[in-house]
Amino acid sequence: MGIAPGAPGPRDETGRHAFATEAVHAGREDLPAMGLHAVPLDLSTTYPSYDSRQEAARIDAFAATGARPDGPPVYARLDNPTVARFETALARLEGTESAVAFASGMAALSACLLARGAQGLRHVVAVRPLYGCSDHLLDAGLLGTEVTWVDPAGIAEAIRPDTGLVMVETPANPTLAEVDLRAVAHSCGTVPLLADNTFATPVLQRPAERGASAVLHSATKYLGGHGDVMGGVVACDEEFARALRQVRFATGGVLHPLAGYLLLRGLSTLPVRMRAASATAAELARRLAADPRVARVHYPRIGGAMVAFETHGDPHAVIAGVRLITPAVSLGSVDTLIQHPASISHRIVAEGDRHSSGIGDRLLRMSVGLEDVEDVWRDLDQALDSGPAGRGHHRAERAAYGDVPAGVGASPAGLSASAAAGGPVPVPVPGPGGR
Repeated sequence: MGIAPGAPGPRDETGRHAFATEAVHAGREDLPAMGLHAVPLDLSTTYPSYDSRQEAARIDAFAATGARPDGPPVYARLDNPTVARFETALARLEGTESAVAFASGMAALSACLLARGAQGLRHVVAVRPLYGCSDHLLDAGLLGTEVTWVDPAGIAEAIRPDTGLVMVETPANPTLAEVDLRAVAHSCGTVPLLADNTFATPVLQRPAERGASAVLHSATKYLGGHGDVMGGVVACDEEFARALRQVRFATGGVLHPLAGYLLLRGLSTLPVRMRAASATAAELARRLAADPRVARVHYPRIGGAMVAFETHGDPHAVIAGVRLITPAVSLGSVDTLIQHPASISHRIVAEGDRHSSGIGDRLLRMSVGLEDVEDVWRDLDQALDSGPAGRGHHRAERAAYGDVPAGVGASPAGLSASAAAGGPVPVPVPGPGGR
């Protein structure tokens, strides 16, 4: 059996462990008493029960409240012990009461919309950019939602009596734009704020500590960390978790136990991976910002392993020219990936909406992995030299595409001072009580 979210684990005299220690031990506290060291993997789809009256009562209780059933598991679509361990651990790392895992990040977002819509709160206020499929899910109204797109300053004015959620992503996909979560949460008033924390992870920020009501992750990315598992998770209070569990049971968007096992294993190395990849990303951002073939670099002040940059020349030539870096959608793996958002991750977003939210046709998004920085840079350097985007032709290409001021994000301040100076970039690893 898994342990309940928020269950107390071993603590020192201060009452809490450091974040890196929590990442290793959360969700595993009961293993020594079970005589185990590795987490057990429960692949059962159903479980025996010889007391059908008791089972009926437990199922009735879940239908009424959405609370995780006491006692042994009932059915895999309702609950799974291995998945419950991952939920426990992620809730601990995000600093929330509970977490509910799903088959994908989009299944997790869908459950949030359905849970609020079931209460007649189908209106969503959202800030672009978001991940392309999140944008499409909201904009197309596929789940009966109506969206109002605003900039952060317009959130309070856009809220209506039927507003069920305010949604932001920070740093945003793919521009890495950041929003002030505390200010946004204040603007939301009593409306829940859903913050997509996929890019930052709880290593770099905990949105719940800044006022977010729920924290969304595509667990496929950094939480898994190896490009071999798909999942999604929402960290939140227990009241919202109960509504999400009921949606998950009804719609079947459950996380497979093997995925839960791999995600829990991924959490144990999350702080180490984020530190290493972020240091490399900051150095690559510094070099790109000084490169005449690059028009602009986007790198968030919070740090992280994502870098976006706009080329003076043809970005497709860069995609075709990489050899070590993998040209592929997704992010957060141990290897470096690069993709052209306007062609892939955000292709589903209307061209005008892409451009107005800063997703230009020359923008490339790179997820930096754990390779040596010099190897990644050599590959990127030769790819930037490929075709007409190379050093000898960048002036002509710049004229063809139109001039774009060189810089990092909106200003050179987007690079940390240590990165601009060429030094290592410290990546904060928060403890359970803070960032």
